[in-house]
Amino acid sequence: MRSDISPPLPASRGRRKVSLHQRRRRGAWLLIAPALLLLAFAAGWPLLRTIWFSFTNAMLDNPNEYEIVGVANYFAHRDGMAIGVLSDPLWWQAVGNTLWFSIVSVSLELVLGLLLALLMNEKFRGRALMRTAILVPWAIPTIVSAKMWGWMFHDQYGVINDLLGRLGLPSHLAWIAEPSLSMWAVVIADVWKTTPFMALMLLAALQLIPGDLYEAARVDGASAWQRFRRITLPLIMPALVVALIFRIMDAMRVFDLIYVLTSNSEATMSISGYAREQIVSYQDMGMGSAASVLVFMMVAGIAAVFIRVARLNAKEDNA
Repeated sequence: MRSDISPPLPASRGRRKVSLHQRRRRGAWLLIAPALLLLAFAAGWPLLRTIWFSFTNAMLDNPNEYEIVGVANYFAHRDGMAIGVLSDPLWWQAVGNTLWFSIVSVSLELVLGLLLALLMNEKFRGRALMRTAILVPWAIPTIVSAKMWGWMFHDQYGVINDLLGRLGLPSHLAWIAEPSLSMWAVVIADVWKTTPFMALMLLAALQLIPGDLYEAARVDGASAWQRFRRITLPLIMPALVVALIFRIMDAMRVFDLIYVLTSNSEATMSISGYAREQIVSYQDMGMGSAASVLVFMMVAGIAAVFIRVARLNAKEDNA
């Protein structure tokens, strides 16, 4: 009589597998150890030093002489008055500016980047030239593009107002000086520069989708919208989430574009610009460091939320 139960593996064979797995893990850690040490030295030490200074009253002109003030740089009451970064109305205005800028610019970049990626994924004459040309805005340094857009937004000689005038629209707009327009100027410049990044990320994901899936969907009578919703969007979702994480993190810590284009005015000041203002303009390393720590916590928190949501979605898909 034959038995369908296979004999158990020898204990020595199981130990060999476990031992091999452990050796591979140790080897992997040894390979990435130099990179981790370099990262800890280049990023970890400045971060720890910034956190330390955020609990002191150090000044930029003499950072070695300071006193420990606890959380006073973040929030405290002194002589019946609230002090610290979290009690400063300018900080909360900078937070609002940064969130508004991040939401609007990243949303526009996502929509425009997806449309460009879908266009570049099609076969047409000049596709290679278009893929090359779309890299130009992304390749231009941010400071250079900010100066360029500053001239384009000039209220008297700028090409933007000239085009508006030719279309019969109001053409004497002070894009940079007017508080209600200056943030829109920053968003337009940022969308022009970083939309190619979103488009190229999504194009790479689109090219990994097998063409047989679309052919089968066409045979089944699926419309273009149904093919996009049922095939394209689910398959590019991992790349889309990664692109969103990178862009939101980048937008949340924006500084150079706003500083060069609008001189870091209160109407457009970001949280990074606020930290720079405290450290450089007021020479207050304690307040500036506290603001920098808050910037880091906000960016890291947003990244952690995105990663957590992506993992939960992946678990649901695998279930």
